Amino acid sequence: MRILGLPLLQRFKQSHADARGPLDAWRNEVEDSLWKASRDIKQRYSSADFLADNRVIFNIKGNRYRLVVQVRYLGGLVVVEWIGTHAEYDKKKF
Repeated sequence: MRILGLPLLQRFKQSHADARGPLDAWRNEVEDSLWKASRDIKQRYSSADFLADNRVIFNIKGNRYRLVVQVRYLGGLVVVEWIGTHAEYDKKKF
């Protein structure tokens, strides 16, 4: 998969150093994957949650952080939409 929106992750890692390793691991795994459907994601990330419009929520660093992406299965794209703390996520509406 190809990831769009990596600068957002880079900025987040600058202010949340403890998220660097987990986000880098997530990125490497996603770039090495080829997701055709949501079940492909669920097989690897059992805690992933799915929203409308092919949005997926990933728990990062033991659910301390939340990452929201949109997956375009046919194009092989993952678009980073938002990342933040779990508390910040609870205040958002997706």
